[in-house]
Amino acid sequence: MRGRREDGLPIYTYEAVPGVPPVSVMRMGRSSAPPPDVRAHSHDFLVLAYFERGGGSLRLGDREWRIEAGDIYVVAPGEVVGVGDASAHEEAEGWGIFFPPEVLGAQAPGAFLSWRAHPLLFPFVRGAAGGAQRLKVPPGDRPSWSERLSALDLELRQRRDGYREAVLAYLTLLLVGVGRLAADIVGNLRLKDEPLLAEVFGFIEEHYHEPISLRDVAQTVSLSRGHLTTVVRRKTGRTVQEWIAERRMVEARRLLVETDLSVEEVGRRVGYVDAGYFVRSFRRAHDITPLGWRRAGRP
Repeated sequence: MRGRREDGLPIYTYEAVPGVPPVSVMRMGRSSAPPPDVRAHSHDFLVLAYFERGGGSLRLGDREWRIEAGDIYVVAPGEVVGVGDASAHEEAEGWGIFFPPEVLGAQAPGAFLSWRAHPLLFPFVRGAAGGAQRLKVPPGDRPSWSERLSALDLELRQRRDGYREAVLAYLTLLLVGVGRLAADIVGNLRLKDEPLLAEVFGFIEEHYHEPISLRDVAQTVSLSRGHLTTVVRRKTGRTVQEWIAERRMVEARRLLVETDLSVEEVGRRVGYVDAGYFVRSFRRAHDITPLGWRRAGRP
């Protein structure tokens, strides 16, 4: 848990491990251990939940859905998640998949409202704008979904040669399937639903490599810093400064592993003029120095 929202709900973050694909799978159901926290909470990573057997209900944002066989729940960062009717919830069986967007590579957009242009991430945009999606897998396709999830779980547990490539391949196939199921509602993804967030995250995406501040973002959207902070935190669970820092760290992690740039140059390229401050910020976020991350990511 990385903190709490203004309304007191806990916020969870994904703890990436150097050299290991940042993808996690959890088996849900009567034969598995209960999740650590079924109370309402939010998170800063992406979640897919697929149910092979129904039971109970799930709360996502301000909506509650009865869990049915074949349900897929697409949950974006910042969405409030909780259990609704818990009396029959233990009857439900399925899988939970958790991952940050950068697992898809450097081409994955960093600002989640720009995911609408990404073929694998666009289903999450609706959730980011304040309403998670529920999709339905046709009965004939459900065995293949279960097989892929079981195979993904096996690769992550056994870690045999080539498992990193296999994990990404299975995740990609699952996201392609989600995208195809969501294709009939693409027309409902209207950026005008959240014009303020669109402008904020568009500015961050364009300028994160510069020494921008909350004041710069607030001036761009013609709001006071206090009002902008309140709105963004209420809608996403994080502050503007936290989103700027996260976007910078996503790029810093990539540069450290994929290039031979010096730590000072990496910091400069992601908006940190002071190399020392970059190192401290990176260590505070990851409990490891930039050089430590580079070494661990190059086994």
